[in-house]
Amino acid sequence: MTSISFSQIQYVLALEKTGNFSEAAALCFVTQSTLSTMIKRYEDQIGFQIFNRKTKPISLTPEGQALIHQLKVIRHEYDNLTEIIKATKGEVGGTFYIGIIPTIAPFLLPRFLNKLIQTYPNIEFVVHEITTEEIVKKIKIRELDVGIVSIPLKDPELREVSLFVEDFVVYDTRKKANAKKYSIADIDLNRLWLLEEGHCMRNQVATICNLRKQKTSNNNLVYNSGSILSLIEFVKISDGITLLPRLSIDNNPLLDASCIYPLVDPTPTREIGLITHSNFAKHRFLKILATEIGKVVEQVIELPEEFVKVLPF
Repeated sequence: MTSISFSQIQYVLALEKTGNFSEAAALCFVTQSTLSTMIKRYEDQIGFQIFNRKTKPISLTPEGQALIHQLKVIRHEYDNLTEIIKATKGEVGGTFYIGIIPTIAPFLLPRFLNKLIQTYPNIEFVVHEITTEEIVKKIKIRELDVGIVSIPLKDPELREVSLFVEDFVVYDTRKKANAKKYSIADIDLNRLWLLEEGHCMRNQVATICNLRKQKTSNNNLVYNSGSILSLIEFVKISDGITLLPRLSIDNNPLLDASCIYPLVDPTPTREIGLITHSNFAKHRFLKILATEIGKVVEQVIELPEEFVKVLPF
């Protein structure tokens, strides 16, 4: 039976991340020779090579691919153990890895992140802006602690914590808003702009507008955008129309407020929440994050009397 030290796990994962011995060594605060020797020693123990050293960058062998996931699980469980010990002793510290979808990141993070890092200086917050699919994948392989996404995902390996529900509004640059609300039937699909495939908000807007049963745009421009900010700009210059979530229109200087229309009831909404792995143990971090987000969102979000939640997928 072979054994591996926690340091060796760190070395292997650092090399898998960087693909370079020098960068991996710097990441682990050891010399390159130490890191190389310890990884080679473990490879000799288990009887196969984890890395193909002939490729640039250095890559995993098929055997290494099979091993790396479990090493990440072990590291994450070690972090969980450390967190439990700190919580028992009343200490707050460590690293918290957060994934957040692009359709919420630029409108939510500036509202709370700076205060969060100032209030908890002993916690390192590492934030990645990526799609829901990538967030789920990284949570399952323990590269992320928590995701901020549109829920429900209904994945048995994940736990979900609801944060808030926000309504969708119409942004129509060809009209000027008045007291009238906008009906879904009023949306001109030939002027409708969407985010690129892979974003859950695209699926939600498609569901709201029932695009699968109607004719879509026949314009001679196809622009795949993963950013709401870019989407807004193209809607403006093309006299287009799109649907935007409530948080994205609050104090947004890119928007002409006279072109924003509320939707008739029942208003379509999306639910934003936190997702973690079912074995997640950093419960204090989760509570801290949920509390801080709740404080800033309650000042902006006010749901209509009648609404319906649109699923992300």
